[in-house]
Amino acid sequence: MNDSQRPPVQGSLIDALVRAQATGTVEIIDLTNELSADIAVLRLPAPYINLHDFSLEPVAAFDERAPLWAHHNFRMGEHVGTHVDAPAHWITGRDGKHIHELAPTRLIGPAVVLDFVAEARADADWCLEIADVQQWERTYGPLPPNCWVLLRTGWDAYARDPEKSLNADQHGPHTPGVSPAAAEWLSQREEVSGFGVETVGIDAGLAAGFEPAFPVHHYLLGADKYGVTSLQNLDQLPPTGALIVVAPLPIKNGTAAPARVFAIVERPGAVAGQHPASPSSSDGDRR
Repeated sequence: MNDSQRPPVQGSLIDALVRAQATGTVEIIDLTNELSADIAVLRLPAPYINLHDFSLEPVAAFDERAPLWAHHNFRMGEHVGTHVDAPAHWITGRDGKHIHELAPTRLIGPAVVLDFVAEARADADWCLEIADVQQWERTYGPLPPNCWVLLRTGWDAYARDPEKSLNADQHGPHTPGVSPAAAEWLSQREEVSGFGVETVGIDAGLAAGFEPAFPVHHYLLGADKYGVTSLQNLDQLPPTGALIVVAPLPIKNGTAAPARVFAIVERPGAVAGQHPASPSSSDGDRR
């Protein structure tokens, strides 16, 4: 038996994690939006080309074509559902990494949760500013190395309601995001590996009219940082102390890929076998 085949050594970090999960003192939170035909998807105006929505095609199931199994084909664009944007997605990162080239060490790190549900409820066009992050740091300490900054706005309540999720009118979609100044500032923070949102894209709904256009894409992807969208259950994470695991499919030369995203959260007061209830996201109308 080689070292890779040996079970975790009792008392090791891995053993401690396994035991903590078994007793409920560590909880695994799924931050992923389920893929289906009814999820909200970004819509680009003409003359731009949109990607394929998600669709599932039954092929065969327990009949003469597949007597012992069931299987499907599915079709979707790279940027549909909970997905990770690679630097190569944007013109400022076009010579950077594709999705299959992202280092696993950058995809696991501390989760920094910025809670601005109240602000987004009051103003659907609200944008994060530098001062907001600085205030978080004064309260909880500096951003930890290799962190993912996660913007909680309550928009996950609309994951299966495209009309409310996009919140569009004649002026365009109205969804919260990040100001150009804050996007540039975050891109210069070495501690930040990635940025995550509950909305269908990492930029604000009206970001096409910002200078530069789509500043989170422009600055963060141009600085070799990553984006993840359509996150769920951020209300179950503490502001700091959780670990995020972002696992995109390694599509060769892809500019993005669907991802399964988890958070590992310590629940020190949990009773063995019982997981504490978490508050639910507000689903108030943000129009």
